[in-house]
Amino acid sequence: MTVTPLQARTGTRRPDGGAVRVLVVGDEPSLSELLSLALRYEGWEVRSAENGAEAVRAARDFRPDAVVLDVMLPDMDGLSVLQRLRRDRSEVPVLFLTAKDPAEDRIAGLTAGGDDFVTKPFSLEEVVARLRGLVRRSGAGLERGGSVLVVGDLTLDEDSHEVTRGGRGIHLTATEFELLRFLMRNPRRVLSKAQILDRVWSYDFGGHANVVELYISYLRRKIDAGRPPMIHTRRGAGYLIKPGE
Repeated sequence: MTVTPLQARTGTRRPDGGAVRVLVVGDEPSLSELLSLALRYEGWEVRSAENGAEAVRAARDFRPDAVVLDVMLPDMDGLSVLQRLRRDRSEVPVLFLTAKDPAEDRIAGLTAGGDDFVTKPFSLEEVVARLRGLVRRSGAGLERGGSVLVVGDLTLDEDSHEVTRGGRGIHLTATEFELLRFLMRNPRRVLSKAQILDRVWSYDFGGHANVVELYISYLRRKIDAGRPPMIHTRRGAGYLIKPGE
């Protein structure tokens, strides 16, 4: 059975209707993974690079619509990477991540051609919001209305908050809906409890992962009851959703 993660998503899309492409450059794998996950949640296509040389190669191959670039990299600084990116694509917007003096970095970065800055530590929501603005202003992305997520025979309408499986309506609480939406935006992808807590609860539960298990059980009762299961556990890794078999 074919999985169609998104038929039409609310949010920023490319003028041709395709997913916005974002290149994330940073040498902290855990941070890059969290940021990439948040961007995929927006329905965007993401590629990551851990150093400057890899970033330049990835940009030539991937042709991103925006770049998230850490100022500090193991082989060269972010400003040097930006200069190389600008030689190939002068128009691509670049959002710098910096842990240094933001005023000092802003002056140097703007002089080099950067478009915006976010200082560590930052919220994922802030980075996503900044990128939306950069992509729209560059003309690489447009706001599209209407959003229906589809995995197998399960559908979720992000606008009306209606959920159906096999054409039958399913009532979810607000938290159950957000959890299901996160799973459906990442079909066949194993999501850890920490990732789910960060996205759905924003760590408001102090890292108590038991709340994830509890709400997964609620969803299973409503989504999988009497049907081939769609929500699966990968012991020691997390949870994923895929079409029932």
